[in-house]
Amino acid sequence: MIQVENLVKRYGDHIAVDALSFHVEPGKIYGFVGPNGAGKSTTMNVMTGYIAASSGTVKIDGHDILQEPLAAKACIGYLPEVPPLYAGMTVWEYLMFAAQLKGVPKKERKEHVKTIMEKTGLQEVEERLIRNLSKGFKQRVGFAQALLHDPKVLILDEPMVGLDPKQIIEIRNLIRGLAGKHTVILSSHILSEISAVCDHIMIISRGKLVASGSPQELEEMMHVKAEVEVMVLGEEEQVQAVLSQMGEVESFTIESGKEDGSLVLHVTARENADIRKELSVALASAGLPILSMNRSEKSLEDIFLELTGVEEESYAEEQEETDNEQDALDEEVSDQKEVSVDDEIKEEEVTDDDSDI
Repeated sequence: MIQVENLVKRYGDHIAVDALSFHVEPGKIYGFVGPNGAGKSTTMNVMTGYIAASSGTVKIDGHDILQEPLAAKACIGYLPEVPPLYAGMTVWEYLMFAAQLKGVPKKERKEHVKTIMEKTGLQEVEERLIRNLSKGFKQRVGFAQALLHDPKVLILDEPMVGLDPKQIIEIRNLIRGLAGKHTVILSSHILSEISAVCDHIMIISRGKLVASGSPQELEEMMHVKAEVEVMVLGEEEQVQAVLSQMGEVESFTIESGKEDGSLVLHVTARENADIRKELSVALASAGLPILSMNRSEKSLEDIFLELTGVEEESYAEEQEETDNEQDALDEEVSDQKEVSVDDEIKEEEVTDDDSDI
């Protein structure tokens, strides 16, 4: 459905997207995640044809976004982070206007808009001004306009930013309902939502794709091991002897606890097994009282941080790159608008000259 090959986007000396390649299969939900300044929004802007790549190709359903822009864009429904809404219109007026722009036939327009409103849960607010809607409903209106021309691909940039928990659940269910008929690509910083909604996750860091797969495949790729943390009372030599004799234990470390005479054990099992029962029996049989026991697994957040190498001290640098990238994008779009205005002025001058003749 979507093929991105060796995509590169430069802003002066800064490389926002660096030889990025991936394929997207039809009917699935893909999550696109990465730290600030990773190049997510730039990649989406290139995929939608909003800006041009420095090099590389993007094909949407076989159509090159540069060589066949109209055919490619006809396959895409796009919801940017800030939905493109007209605050002074009612929901009905705006969607009818958007349907006209997207080429929905006049005879079918009213029924089609009603169908989309029903699908996105907007019937109760159809006569309300958009400026008076909650952020959750504004997101729904954004979804509706993206769905009006029944696109094969939906690209959603941070669709859950700023929503409350109830609204996040509503938008999550809406996205899930789109799978199958539509291919969905969404970017988000809410990693728990990505893992809950998406079939496939792509992690990008500094413009490069560092991992791609289902949440389960990412865990397997990172050789994620569940770890049991145990606090016991006893001597370190005695604990070592017990753990060394357990065939289920792959590795362990022992640290001094905060309480007098306590030890903290970090135990990893073979084949990712849950050995809490066996561990409890072995320690108790050796006369080692257990004060606490917890089993932990690496979350998607842990995998994300490990793959991207993001640390707190690097956040400011990443944020600065994001700001520079956005400034460069705004400048590029501004230049394009100036060129367009200059062309219009030239056309008007030519028209005036012709009239004088």
